[in-house]
Amino acid sequence: LFAAMAPHLETHGAAFVQKVQSVFHFEIKASASSEPKYFTIDLKNGNGSIAQGKVGSADATFILLDDDLVAIADGKLNPQVAFMQEKMKVRGNMGK
Repeated sequence: LFAAMAPHLETHGAAFVQKVQSVFHFEIKASASSEPKYFTIDLKNGNGSIAQGKVGSADATFILLDDDLVAIADGKLNPQVAFMQEKMKVRGNMGK
């Protein structure tokens, strides 16, 4: 999913950075008991970037299961509903 986002940064990254001005970490687990994998989406610097792992400090960190992240990306799960149902947790500045 994160790799699929990278080409969009190549073409629209500067506009995203100008609008968003934030760095996000994603803590993704395959299941509730598995070890998390981390990803960083930097929409604060340059043309933006996506990296595996925690890079720098984040304005907000999104914590969720892989299946729920895919459902959000596919439009099958509303992010607000995921948050209210505690399928997605947010640490840091939720206003970003």
